[in-house]
Amino acid sequence: MAWPLALRAQQPEQMRRIGVLLPFARDNPEAQARITAFVEGLQKLGWTEGRNLQFEYRWGIGELQKTATELVLLSPDVIFAISTQAVAALQQATRSVPIVFANVADPVSGGFVNSLAKPGGNITGFTNFDYGMGAKWVELLKEIAPYVTHVGVIRDPTSTASTGLLGAIQTAARSFGLEVSPLGGRDARDIEQTVNEFAGGSNRGLIAVASPSSINNRDLIISLAARHRLPAIYAFRFWVTDGGLISYGIDPIDQSRQAAGYVDRILKGEKPADLPVQNATKYELVINLKTAKALGLTVPPSLLSRADEIIE
Repeated sequence: MAWPLALRAQQPEQMRRIGVLLPFARDNPEAQARITAFVEGLQKLGWTEGRNLQFEYRWGIGELQKTATELVLLSPDVIFAISTQAVAALQQATRSVPIVFANVADPVSGGFVNSLAKPGGNITGFTNFDYGMGAKWVELLKEIAPYVTHVGVIRDPTSTASTGLLGAIQTAARSFGLEVSPLGGRDARDIEQTVNEFAGGSNRGLIAVASPSSINNRDLIISLAARHRLPAIYAFRFWVTDGGLISYGIDPIDQSRQAAGYVDRILKGEKPADLPVQNATKYELVINLKTAKALGLTVPPSLLSRADEIIE
């Protein structure tokens, strides 16, 4: 009687397959940090690669639709995706494989879910901010650099989220008497050409809308802002630790960690349609004083007192 019980105890656990789609270069440090957080989150919930979990990673900057289709054809149990572009590509490839996203700005307008409370399909996840964030960036840029009268917005014109944020920035800018110029953001050449042209005027500042393209080219954007002495605000902390002036937004790594919880629940039988999309609830303000000094800026005490982190 003991022999069948012992045999059953030795049976390997069922192997589940997780697809991961990231619109970043494989060696992008920020992307690697998000994946590490996601994997660690799953490990805490009892999932271990090689024992009961197999990962299929796909990285892509260019042919994202082709990459998404290849991933779906592997028949994963769940797919984890970062960014609006990645989710849009996956939605074209499947309406049945469960998808959990992180860092998507507006999943309802993007057509990914019916509503935040009741997604209703095969997609759910975690939003990084709403379009009102655009107004906050304008306010903070004007506070740290009051002389700015003309704002250039680096954004990806192919992204619905970037388009929505640009509209919010334009609306908020009017109340501050600011002019807004949409700048390129599709690739490095587009960014460099449009920023160089924009920087020819006086009293200029930048807002870099978060997108896979801007994140992949953030070293270029930061260097352009420094070269032309343009105060610039960004969406995430890592821009400021890399030398940017100021950022306001969520912790995107924490969202990847939270996404592991939804993947776990789906693997245990729950449906994406029944898991509400969760809004970001915590935002962080980060300021780089060394960059401010290089730009000749004196950061107001009122702004310093509100900062979650000050880099000196």
